[in-house]
Amino acid sequence: MSFRRLLTGLIGLPLALVLVLFAVANRGTVSVSFDPFSAEAPALAFDVPLFVVILLSVMLGVLVGGVAAWLRQGKWRKEAKTRRVEVTRLENENDRARRDVAVARAALPAPQKAA
Repeated sequence: MSFRRLLTGLIGLPLALVLVLFAVANRGTVSVSFDPFSAEAPALAFDVPLFVVILLSVMLGVLVGGVAAWLRQGKWRKEAKTRRVEVTRLENENDRARRDVAVARAALPAPQKAA
């Protein structure tokens, strides 16, 4: 059994248990309305269990936070791409210079031994 599977089990199973207990404890229905003008007869309203509202809110928060972090890191991704291109260019230039040196050495006459 790998360490990753063990770690997933040690964190995932208790988390799943807490989520199930949370859902069972918060089964009461609440009315979710998307009509700010009419509280008595909203045009768009849903009756859903409280745990659904809370879990969806948490998921939406995680998603928005992830997108915000990804967008903030854009300049670093661009910088990394620029550096990768530059490294590739320099590696190619280095290989070309090594080949040129090898060709130049092969063209030189062999050194004469002193008598």
